[in-house]
Amino acid sequence: MKSFKYLVGALITCGTFLSCSEEDGSVLDQLTGLTPANDVKLGQSVVAQIAADPTNYPVLSDTEYPEAYAYIRSMTEAIVASDDVKYKDLFQYDEVKIIDQDVLNAFATPGGYIYVYTGLIKYLDKADDLAGVMGHEIAHASERHSSDQMKQQLGLQLLSQVIFGQASDTQLAQMASGFFSLKFSREDEADSDEHSVIYLQDTDYACNGAATFFEKLTESGQSSGPEWLSTHPSPDSRVADINTKADDLGCSKDAVVETGMTYAEFQASLP
Repeated sequence: MKSFKYLVGALITCGTFLSCSEEDGSVLDQLTGLTPANDVKLGQSVVAQIAADPTNYPVLSDTEYPEAYAYIRSMTEAIVASDDVKYKDLFQYDEVKIIDQDVLNAFATPGGYIYVYTGLIKYLDKADDLAGVMGHEIAHASERHSSDQMKQQLGLQLLSQVIFGQASDTQLAQMASGFFSLKFSREDEADSDEHSVIYLQDTDYACNGAATFFEKLTESGQSSGPEWLSTHPSPDSRVADINTKADDLGCSKDAVVETGMTYAEFQASLP
């Protein structure tokens, strides 16, 4: 009872006397162990592990592929401009990297560092499809699904050691491995699908871009894909839910009219 009273008192104090900054998060964040600023530190650790392992994560150079990076970052900037994307002054959404592997995946670390694979970019037909997937991944960071799942699956003790720079190389590798094997809940996936539509309604991209990605997977009989596809509701179910959300919002499902570099040219600019 004492701890419950302390928690309630702390929350009331935060709302009445203290200013809970975006960086520190709510008092609840602080009491349960992870704040948005901690998310950034966890993301930085994952980024460092990726950079240290170019064999498994061959990240394309910004200087060697400037046009490709300009394209993907312009897309990300348009999505993140949505008023519904959280922590824009703190999270590193502009740190987008392209991994040169024939893999149908993209992901965002805690703190908003985003990675997309060339395999996914080349598999998709149009910019709207990729924007839908990017919106989904951004939502995992913005809604803090990734850090919440890491806390649940890896434990607060390990994450605290990483955050405070006390983790050994083995523990850092364990943390990175844990991130790449995250299992998001059905609720998290549905929430990210929904937020993808919400984000894209404020852009020129078709707001149901994530749905057309799932439709393509279904039509092609693709059996492999992102982890969040293989363990959760069928593509058909997700297509229906995404399109229902788009209809509820009344947002455009029309394909974006691209100016400058086209999606086909973006694909061709990659190795």
